[in-house]
Amino acid sequence: MTNDRKWVIGTMLLIAGLLAAQMNGINRQIDDVNGRLDRIEARLDGFDDQLRNAEISLGKIDQRLLTIERVVLPAPREEAE
Repeated sequence: MTNDRKWVIGTMLLIAGLLAAQMNGINRQIDDVNGRLDRIEARLDGFDDQLRNAEISLGKIDQRLLTIERVVLPAPREEAE
């Protein structure tokens, strides 16, 4: 094999190795981003649960206030015509 062929094959192997290393680095970064997105999604699910609980609690308070208003406040008078 001539020196030119050896040089070309060696260069191609070097480039292939560098590309493989780059792809490996990119894959690790993608995995890192996916992990972060999973954690964010889990936190958002927790916020959804908290918001749902707050809505339920506010609904209960609203019902209690309506009951108190009916008992404490007099009914509006009907005006005679």
